[in-house]
Amino acid sequence: MLRTVRALRYVTPLREGGSVPALVEADDDGLYVVKLSGAAQGTKVLVAEIVVGELARALAAAEPDLGLLMPELVLVDLPVELSHAEPDPEIQEHVAASAGRNVGMDFLPRALPYTPAAGPQPSPELAAAIVWLDAFVENVDRTARNPNMLTWHGRLWLIDNGAALYRQHAGLDPAKARGRFAAVREHVLLPRAGSIVDADARLAPHVTEQLLRRIAALVPDAWLPDGGPDLLVADLLARLQAPRAFVEEAERARTA
Repeated sequence: MLRTVRALRYVTPLREGGSVPALVEADDDGLYVVKLSGAAQGTKVLVAEIVVGELARALAAAEPDLGLLMPELVLVDLPVELSHAEPDPEIQEHVAASAGRNVGMDFLPRALPYTPAAGPQPSPELAAAIVWLDAFVENVDRTARNPNMLTWHGRLWLIDNGAALYRQHAGLDPAKARGRFAAVREHVLLPRAGSIVDADARLAPHVTEQLLRRIAALVPDAWLPDGGPDLLVADLLARLQAPRAFVEEAERARTA
């Protein structure tokens, strides 16, 4: 289960991303980067954050030697009164519209954005695992322009997975789930990745229907697409059916 915390103090907006998440202090004394349910991108972004984040954490637990790191996710209850602490009227409107349940990610203080030139560089196996995960969930936003990774204490951490599962926005359809993922060619870690085929053989067996159903059950019902958790699980299972076109596409792009 995801922990649920209550936001006690609105600290500041984080203006690096298009969604302008909020940094809040919660009743467990933690600081969280909160994706707002009332922001322009809507709750589908929050669904992607939970599904991809918890999938990454499950793979990290199954393959601890990889070093796949993802900050803890929590559900954050946001009182509408906290919006009054934001002086920008547009952002204040988004915060007020997000009163209630949201998704927060553990804040990593003094973490720096990952840049390919500066590093630290992931191992070929870790880079391949991240490419595989992003190709599986169709994450279109892990590019050199916007890596959505941080370096913290000398290690690489995945953040901001809201651009994944992009087919939600047009409506999930398991019959259309098995297509290639051409955007993998732009993945920031592809030049450093080892074999995506090997990563697939290592990671895919861990992604079971039981795991996907457990993760889908973490998503609040009101955020799920028509068809509920069953449609979300069916779509992801369809992408896993062999032969996996997204693996072939990623390996072809890596070796080109």
